[in-house]
Amino acid sequence: MSSSSASSARKPLVVAIMGPTASGKTASALEIARHIPSEIISVDSALVYRGMDIGTAKPSAEELAAVPHHLIDIMEPTQSYSAMQFRDDALRLFAEIHARGKLVLMVGGTMLYFKALRDGLDELPQADPALRARLDAEAAQIGVPGMHAKLAQLDPVTAARLKPNDSQRIQRALEIIELSGQTMSSLLTDRPAPELPFDTLPLALEPSDRSVLHQRIAQRFDLMLGQQHNGPVEGGLTKGGLIQEVETLRARGDLHLGLPSMRCVGYRQTWEYLDGQYGYQELREKGIAATRQLAKRQLTWLRSMPERIVIDCIGNHVAETVLETVSNALKR
Repeated sequence: MSSSSASSARKPLVVAIMGPTASGKTASALEIARHIPSEIISVDSALVYRGMDIGTAKPSAEELAAVPHHLIDIMEPTQSYSAMQFRDDALRLFAEIHARGKLVLMVGGTMLYFKALRDGLDELPQADPALRARLDAEAAQIGVPGMHAKLAQLDPVTAARLKPNDSQRIQRALEIIELSGQTMSSLLTDRPAPELPFDTLPLALEPSDRSVLHQRIAQRFDLMLGQQHNGPVEGGLTKGGLIQEVETLRARGDLHLGLPSMRCVGYRQTWEYLDGQYGYQELREKGIAATRQLAKRQLTWLRSMPERIVIDCIGNHVAETVLETVSNALKR
C-alpha cells in the first residue's frame, strides 16, 4: 500500500494493519478503536465465510461487538470471493465509513487483497464452476505436473512463473484460456495503478525473531484443536474445536476439498484427518507446518512493500506502539 504524498495530502487517511498470521493485528486494531472512532474492514480471504470461526481465528463475539467490522461472515463456504470483489467492496465501504466520520482500519493478512486495492486488477473472466470441475477431473487423471506441462504449451510465459505443483494458479490459467481464447500473460497489462480516494498508512507487524512467531503459531493451532465453541477444554488437546467445526461443515453435504473455503489452512488438513489419511499427531504437525508456510508467504509479500512502516510484533506494547504511530500520523 502506498503512503501519503504531497500531491494528495488532503485525502483522508486509511490505516492498513498488515502482518502474518498470529502477529496481533486484531488486538492492535481494537486498541486504536478504543481511542479513535473507527470501523474495521477485514482484509482476510477466510473470514468472509460463515460457519468457519475457529480455524480462521475469527474475532470473538465481544470483539465484533466492540467496533463495527465489515467483510466478515458475508459468504457461504460453497461460494467464492475474489480479489476484485474485495476491491469493489472495500472502496464502497471506505466511502460509507468516511461519510460517518470514522477512521477506516483495513486489517488482515491476505496480501493479494491489499495489492488489488493498491494496484487495481486486470479484467479477467469470472470463474466457471463447470469448467473448474472438468479441469479438476483432468488433473486427477494426469496430475498437477501434467496440467503444468499443458499450460507450458499454451501459455509458456505464465507456466514459467508458476511452480509445477501450484494447482490452483495452474487451473486458473488454463480456465482463462478456455473462457477467453487468450492467455493470462496476454491479458495482464502494465497499466499504471489507479488513483485511490485516500492515502494509506501502511503498518506491518513483523517479527524480529521468526522462531517466536513460530511458537505463537503452534500455540494457537493447539488452542484451535483443543477448544470448544464456548471456550477452552480442560485437559489440553481433545477432540473438539477445529475438528468439531470441520465435522459440522462436512455434515452439510455440499462441501468438498476443491472449494476455496476448504483449501484454507487448517481446514484441508482437518478434512484429510477425518478422511482417515493420517492420525491426530500428524494433523497437528501438518496444520502447524501449513500455517508457518502461510506466514512465510505473507512476510515475503510484505518485504515487497518498501514503503511500509515495520513494527516488531513480538516486542513490548505492540498495540500501544501502533496506536501512537496512527495518532501521530493523524496530527500531521
